[in-house]
Amino acid sequence: MEKEAMTSESTRRTPDKVILHANNADEAMKAFAGSEGEVLVLDEATGKRLLRKIDLHLMPLLCVIYGLNYLDKTTLSYASVMGIRKDIGLVNDDYQWLSSMFYFGYLAWEYPTTRLLQRLPLAKYSSFCIIMWGLVLCCFAGVKNFSGAMAVRFFLGVFEAAVTPGFALFTSQWYTKKEQGTRTGIWFSFNGFAQIFGGLVAYGIARGARLHGSSIAPWKIIFLVTGLLTVAVGCIFLFIMPDNQLNARWLSKDDRKLAIERVRVNQQGIGNKHFKAYQLKEALADPLTWAFAFYALTADIPNGGISNFFSQLIVSFGYTAEESLLYGTPGGAVEIVALIVCGFLGDRYGHRILISCSGLVISILGMLLIVALPLSNNGGRLAGYYLTQASPTPFVALLSLISSNVAGYTKKTTVAALYLIAYCAGNIIGPQTFRPKDMPRYKPAEITIICCWGACLIDLVFIWWYCQSQNKRKAAFRAQPTYRKLDNQEWLDLTDRENPEFVYTL
Repeated sequence: MEKEAMTSESTRRTPDKVILHANNADEAMKAFAGSEGEVLVLDEATGKRLLRKIDLHLMPLLCVIYGLNYLDKTTLSYASVMGIRKDIGLVNDDYQWLSSMFYFGYLAWEYPTTRLLQRLPLAKYSSFCIIMWGLVLCCFAGVKNFSGAMAVRFFLGVFEAAVTPGFALFTSQWYTKKEQGTRTGIWFSFNGFAQIFGGLVAYGIARGARLHGSSIAPWKIIFLVTGLLTVAVGCIFLFIMPDNQLNARWLSKDDRKLAIERVRVNQQGIGNKHFKAYQLKEALADPLTWAFAFYALTADIPNGGISNFFSQLIVSFGYTAEESLLYGTPGGAVEIVALIVCGFLGDRYGHRILISCSGLVISILGMLLIVALPLSNNGGRLAGYYLTQASPTPFVALLSLISSNVAGYTKKTTVAALYLIAYCAGNIIGPQTFRPKDMPRYKPAEITIICCWGACLIDLVFIWWYCQSQNKRKAAFRAQPTYRKLDNQEWLDLTDRENPEFVYTL
């Protein structure tokens, strides 16, 4: 039945149907309007030159902003051992709910923000959200009670909701499928750099306040420093980052066309502002969508707990609050290495999913060390915590696969939204597993984390198998003598399932 549908859409499509697609086609069509018959030659040297220029202008901004995205939402973890609990009167499970409230804001605004990312200029809307979340974070320094803190955390989640789906769109827009895994791994790895930077800054502030005193509470200083830094970088992002290749000021007119031509191989285009209901329906009916969402939900239950409680978890290993700020930083280095190595090897060998599983296996071993070793073995349990920081590798691989393996702009933004809605749900649940009555061991939470990661491994194997089976089916269809490829089919904003030329990355 699927083969018959594909045949009618691809090999027997009438000229009227082609025109209908062209009228709602990708933004890339604008670059080639009026140049029918023109042949663009993109040789290897030109391709490398363009890639270097794109990397130079895009990657530093994507990396720094994504690092700040992680730092700003986890600043609360540093503040938790710097006096915020006492100063604003947190009792019982108030801290758990304060941790989760960020994700309620993220959850509430995720789908609307992905629609706005599609409808509005991508870079300008992203810049607005970055600047706003920096200003909201600064407001934390003025918080006096639990309700005020909850309001700030909610709106912080609202404005940060645009960053991850927006950056996935930037990556799919500018890079070929073979480049996307490595680039996504690099900008996501700045979570690790942020953990190192944040830990050192928080340690310096805490130690300086203890030795020399301060006019305001140390935890307020950390919110002001990170918030104002985010605002400053957001302003730079606004002036440098283009919405797409068509308005990149640092590319010549010819290079803009070539920058679009080099991503023709993706079979996806660079953006489409038209909402297409059939693509929404396809996204909701696609097994891959729900496999992605299941992973995000299940993997981020551990993430929600660890990212908000890592400082307190390290204190439970027998270290002081001040030492926990410093000893948390090597975990960031583990994350950096794991993400960059897995991203590079995944693109190099064409097995992004399977190679990413290695980080999850390492993380399970780390959590087993935390659970199995006695409380007296501080060093061994701390080493186990460091190993758990390799866990984001499959999450990042799947995020890059939303760039690589989901086509049709409405479908792509819908899948990204569902993936991140599930991410929010997991992060809301995660902090609730670290219950005050389980201190200092937190064993139920640690066992929950191991079970979740085990389920994630099974899901990853299913995603790999499903993509491979779809590639075989499409290859068999293209081999039929009656099959023909349409002119500029790459720019018609077709979905991955309706485009026979589309090949899923493994």
